[in-house]
Amino acid sequence: MLRPGMSSKKAAKKKDSKLQRAGVSGYNKPKRTPNHPKKSHVVVAKEGGSTKLIRFGQQGVKTNQTAGQREAFKSRHAKNIKKGKMSAAYWADKVKWNSSKTKSPSKKWKKGS
Repeated sequence: MLRPGMSSKKAAKKKDSKLQRAGVSGYNKPKRTPNHPKKSHVVVAKEGGSTKLIRFGQQGVKTNQTAGQREAFKSRHAKNIKKGKMSAAYWADKVKWNSSKTKSPSKKWKKGS
């Protein structure tokens, strides 16, 4: 419903309340949350007509240090990653465990890193 003096273009551009609450620029655009007590990232996932606020990643933990750690994460969470954009594992895999962010090519898994 349009308010007086509001064009249809402005009404279409009005942000979803989930986007504003999460502080992200748009759907499927992850953002770091340095002040959140537990989770390191947030994204408002949109698939089809449904949207969902997803927080993922543990705050203050070093991830993706070696290729071996990345492979271990992917094998542990493969079932959840396959669920698609509406799962936290999908976003963690895409953002935190991206191969371009791996610090060492070593296949050795570093415990506690």
